[in-house]
Amino acid sequence: MPHWPRSVKGSAGWQGGRVTDVSEPISFAAKPTLTGRLITLRPARREDAAELMSVDPETNRLTGTHRRFTLDELVQWYATRGDHDDRIDWAIVENATEHWAGEVVLNELDRDNRSCGFRILLQGPRFFGRGLGSEATRLATDHAFAAGVHRVELEVYDFNPRARGVYEKAGFRHEGTRRDALRWDGAWVDAHLMSLLATDERPDDRPKVRLE
Repeated sequence: MPHWPRSVKGSAGWQGGRVTDVSEPISFAAKPTLTGRLITLRPARREDAAELMSVDPETNRLTGTHRRFTLDELVQWYATRGDHDDRIDWAIVENATEHWAGEVVLNELDRDNRSCGFRILLQGPRFFGRGLGSEATRLATDHAFAAGVHRVELEVYDFNPRARGVYEKAGFRHEGTRRDALRWDGAWVDAHLMSLLATDERPDDRPKVRLE
């Protein structure tokens, strides 16, 4: 089963920067397309498997991905993502070029505790440092809070300070460290746990989103 950065695992939802009460059970069965200024998040589809096969080795390192998947495995994986109501897998598509730039995922939905995991990957360095990951992170987390999630969690490896900076800019807070959580090229690497709550103060420059 494909696994890029490990994610871990109200009452409240996020609407236009305000927390609102949510009485309905949380579900990720609906998988909308979210359009921002730089990128569009659309539901992943089986055709994206070929793009995932082309992920740069640096992305695999930063996400601690040891295993290599076959194209058939990835096709089967993406073909079944729409069947789940406890996760949403989006492709990140750059608006300017319409190129597949990566994926962002809300997963491990815990309905009782109104929490979920978060993970993201960009295809490679050509998409780094251009604001695509920041916008994808904010679009996805805004959607989670609007759906009624109270807490979003993620892990980021110590050798990926760029990603940690993106998460901090989006409002995530560091909660703790899993020491020596990853073995990479003969060295141990710590993993940092971060979370974002629906009640946390968030940046004012969140992307405007269009639902489709």
